[in-house]
Amino acid sequence: MSSTKRIALGVSAAALALGAGFGIAGMASAATTPAPAPSTSATTDATPGTTDGPGRHGGHGRGGDRAGVQVSGLAAKLGVDEAKLREALKAFRDANKPAAPPAEGTKPDHAAREAALAKSLASSLGIEESKVTAALEELRTAAQADRAATLKTRLDKAVTDGTLNQAEADAVAKAVEKGVLGGGRH
Repeated sequence: MSSTKRIALGVSAAALALGAGFGIAGMASAATTPAPAPSTSATTDATPGTTDGPGRHGGHGRGGDRAGVQVSGLAAKLGVDEAKLREALKAFRDANKPAAPPAEGTKPDHAAREAALAKSLASSLGIEESKVTAALEELRTAAQADRAATLKTRLDKAVTDGTLNQAEADAVAKAVEKGVLGGGRH
């Protein structure tokens, strides 16, 4: 077998292993997460990359916000009460609930949804829209950094354990960074 095929096979196996690991971690997180609170997320609801817990975004954020807004962190950044923020998020989610799933092959416009979220929260909470936008961006950036650090730790362990060699780990990290594999910008 040529070295190119071996590397491709190794990268594919690593990607599958990482995907399975992320899926299992997500299911475990979802199983132990309290009932979901109002949310917004770039993944499924509105706000990209924000969570109510360290390092996880989209779909199943830790700490009670299944679709991703880190309510406590956002409330602190905005200087508002968490309960008021949760109400504003619920109102946004209810007002923007899609009537039907997106057509196959189409992707939601996360930037437009985040802009609508910022406008809605600003209006509901009596805060400048630019302040809400900046807070959401800060939370997304922090969540992305947490995910990158978690991936690096997992890949380093895989190299140490002999599951992957360094070239394979580097290839997986690059694929995630470039959005070829899950875990990149959502």
